Amino acid sequence: MDDLWQEGDAVSLKRAGEPATVVRLRRGPQKLGAQGVLDLEPLLGTPPGGPFRWLDASYRAVRPSLADLLASVRRGAQIVTPKDALQLLYLAGVGPGGRAVEAGAGSGALTIALAHAVGPTGSVTTYDRRPEFLATARSNVQRAALEGRVTFRERDVAAEGFDVRGVASVVLDLPEPWEVLPAAAEALAPGGSVATYSPTYNQLERTVRALRTLRFDEVRALELLERPLHVGDGGTRPEFEMLGHTGFLAAGRKID
Repeated sequence: MDDLWQEGDAVSLKRAGEPATVVRLRRGPQKLGAQGVLDLEPLLGTPPGGPFRWLDASYRAVRPSLADLLASVRRGAQIVTPKDALQLLYLAGVGPGGRAVEAGAGSGALTIALAHAVGPTGSVTTYDRRPEFLATARSNVQRAALEGRVTFRERDVAAEGFDVRGVASVVLDLPEPWEVLPAAAEALAPGGSVATYSPTYNQLERTVRALRTLRFDEVRALELLERPLHVGDGGTRPEFEMLGHTGFLAAGRKID
């Protein structure tokens, strides 16, 4: 069977009602932060979903979901929230087998989402001018067992542009994305899309203006608000707190 645990896989240890613990499968004991010592070697060669005992508690050893992977990210720079990350993938046209480029690696949360979306036959190249951000992103991507899909490059794309061409998707999480849009247009294949993430209205305005000046097609700008609901028999209502403004998204498609 192909779907058996192998050394190097990412494992999600899950108990009902508790957050998952994501760890790489290695032979022999390994120290897991302040949580203690863990030995996943008995899982090797067995199918996912089986029980696993750790710290006198019973878990299920399952394949990590994207939500598990994003929740396990160790933060350095502020991360793009899942509600925005998944919409950025949609706007940039990221899909299985695609070649995607990211500028602004940060903590690697968006990198993980990109690598998850392109699948084992796709690729992601992520750029950052700060080596400490690249190191944090690389560590988080390795924990998610997705490093085989990602290339990390230390480069100031605002000054030097991209060193790849013909990609399907470009995602920009930068303070001044409008400065990088000409380079994004050069890197994209015809029909490819760029998506940007900006915290303020002024950044959004300059980004959209640049997209239009560069003759991108299908230019869009939007914001996502997430409002959870409290569901009860005869008493369903919105929660008192919601995830409001986190960032503005803009996108365009290279046609001309």
